[in-house]
Amino acid sequence: MANHTQQLLNTWYKQRDELQWVLATIIGNEGSSYRKPGAMMMINSLGQYHGLLSGGCLESDIMRQSRQCWDTNKNRIIQYDMREEEDIAWQLGIGCGGLVRILLQPVSASNSYLQLVELREAINQNQSCKYIQALEESFPVNKLEILGSDTAPLFDEHQSSKEASQQFEHIIKPSPNLAIFGGGIDAIPVAKMAANLGWHVSVADPRSGYAREAQFPDAKYIEKASFGDDSKFAWLEHIDAIVIMTHNLKLDAKALSLAQHSAAKYVGMLGPIHRTDRVLKEAGLNRDADNANQNPLKKPLANPIGLRLGGELPESIALSILSEVHAFIEQKDGQSISGILS
Repeated sequence: MANHTQQLLNTWYKQRDELQWVLATIIGNEGSSYRKPGAMMMINSLGQYHGLLSGGCLESDIMRQSRQCWDTNKNRIIQYDMREEEDIAWQLGIGCGGLVRILLQPVSASNSYLQLVELREAINQNQSCKYIQALEESFPVNKLEILGSDTAPLFDEHQSSKEASQQFEHIIKPSPNLAIFGGGIDAIPVAKMAANLGWHVSVADPRSGYAREAQFPDAKYIEKASFGDDSKFAWLEHIDAIVIMTHNLKLDAKALSLAQHSAAKYVGMLGPIHRTDRVLKEAGLNRDADNANQNPLKKPLANPIGLRLGGELPESIALSILSEVHAFIEQKDGQSISGILS
C-alpha cells in the first residue's frame, strides 16, 4: 500500500481521470492519534483507498462520508472524538483516545486537481513544497509553493504544519533517497525494507554477480560502474543517506571517498572500528583530524552502523541498520518509548 505522500500521488496520477477521487487530510488533532496533521489519504469511486489516516478503524467511515464531496463538489470537514461517548468514534472502536479533524476535498479537472499534479511533479524532481488547503466548506481552492531541495527541513515530510481559520498549510517532501554501496546477499533485506518504507533505493556494486536486478527488484537504480569513476556518480547529489557494505576494504574505501562529495547527511559503514581504521587509511581520510591538511572526513561517519537490536541474521542486521537511519531521518533518539529496555 502507498502510504508516503509521493507514493500516494504517483498511484493516484495514473487513474486521475478514470475514477472519482477525494483527498482526505488530517488538519488537526488533540490528544493521541495514529497519524498527525498533514497525513493524507486518497479515496476513489471503486471503494479503494490509498494511504492511512488511522490504524484502519476510521477508513471505512471516511470513505462513506467522502461520497458527499462528489455530489456537492465542495469541501467537507469531519471530526472523530474518542473522548466523547456519543461520538461515532466510540462505535467505530477507535483506541487512540483523542480527537482528529479531517478535511475532505473532491479532486477533479474542474478544480485543477487541487494542484496535486504540480505537487507530484515537484516532489518527483526532489523538491520540497508548501501545500496550502482552503478550509471553507465550499469549492476547493488549494495553492502550492515550491521550496526547492534546500529551503525546507531535510526529512520529516509533515514537520511544519498549522491550521489557521481559513487554511491549512504544511511542508511536503520527497521520499528519502538511500544509496547502498554493496550488492551482496546481506544488502538484499536492507534494500527491501527501505523500499517498504517508501524510500527510493539505489544500489551500487561494480562486481559481476553482485547487485543483479533479479536480487534487487525494488531498487529504483542499480549502478555497475567502477567506484573510481566519479563521472558515473553524479546521482549522489540527490542522496539523503548512504550505507556502505561491500565487505571489500578497497571498495569500501572508494565508496567512502565518494560519499564525501555526496549530498548525504547520513553515512554509515558496516564493520568494526579496527577494520574501519584500515578503510580510512586506504581512502586517505582521517576520522578525528583537527587540521584540514590531514584530509578529515567531511561527513560524520556512523560506525559501527546500526542500533543495538541483537540478532545476527542478514534480516536482523538490516533492521538494525535501517532503524538507525530511520531515527536519524526523523531526528529521534531511537530509545524505547515505554522505557522497558532501560
